Amino acid sequence: MTRRFALPALLLASLTAAPAVAGVNGFSIVNQTGAALSGLELRRVGASKWTPLPASPADGARATIAFEDPDCAFDLRGTVAGAGPAVWRVNLCDVKSVTLNRDPSGRAWVDYD
Repeated sequence: MTRRFALPALLLASLTAAPAVAGVNGFSIVNQTGAALSGLELRRVGASKWTPLPASPADGARATIAFEDPDCAFDLRGTVAGAGPAVWRVNLCDVKSVTLNRDPSGRAWVDYD
């Protein structure tokens, strides 16, 4: 099941303040961590403020995030049930989906489509 989420208008306005050249134009998050995710948040790389996403996809599920941003580099942070917090560094330009992975030792990585 695909769920679509829009970021809050205030965040959307701040993320689209600069002219977009090759920036983010929406993406899907796929949870392949082997467990439920909670508290999924997004921030630009180097920024200090995290913005909560409206929901986190269940294990094996997909959530679509709709927003535009002139940047490409972001961090996604969430808690993997039974394993604790994880941070994924992602490049969101020119991708359709981001698959979040985590192995039993806690190593987190991203696959792109």
